[in-house]
Amino acid sequence: MDLVAWSRVEAEARLSPLGSRWAHTLGVVHRAKGLAGTAPAADRETLIAAAYVHDVGYAPELEDTGFHPLDGARWLRSCGHERLARLVAHHSGARFEAEARGLVDELDMFPEERSVVADLLTYCDLTTDPDGHQVTLSARLAGIDSRYARDSDVSRGMRTAAGRLAALVRRAEREIARSGTSI
Repeated sequence: MDLVAWSRVEAEARLSPLGSRWAHTLGVVHRAKGLAGTAPAADRETLIAAAYVHDVGYAPELEDTGFHPLDGARWLRSCGHERLARLVAHHSGARFEAEARGLVDELDMFPEERSVVADLLTYCDLTTDPDGHQVTLSARLAGIDSRYARDSDVSRGMRTAAGRLAALVRRAEREIARSGTSI
């Protein structure tokens, strides 16, 4: 089974029982497939596979720390998918929430990849709402803030990360425009 098929099967098994988490994942995958032409040809399948598993750490059976990027990354590493583990560990400003949770040392066990693929994964996640629809970064951040308590680690981490996430979105949109792919 290829990496995309494996990721789809594993993500569906773990996330489809979680309702909107699966709808969001399918929206992120749809965005990743549409923007895959932005990534180098050799990395396109990795982008799509990462989109499928980016939130797999929310699956109750994988929960260890309660921090989904880290829990998902640990599971992916145990399955032998190191690059996916690194991409998932650091998606969407995870470092900022890890700092709020006191989990930076654990997160640092997964070296952060700085690449078009990493940027596109975060871009797709940050421009997809819980129902799988395309949204702006500001709408996504506002939605996160309204779903979680204002003083939660999630909300605090995202507010702290907002400037860097906005810069990442601009960088990804420049790369998408350069590739000739439409957003």
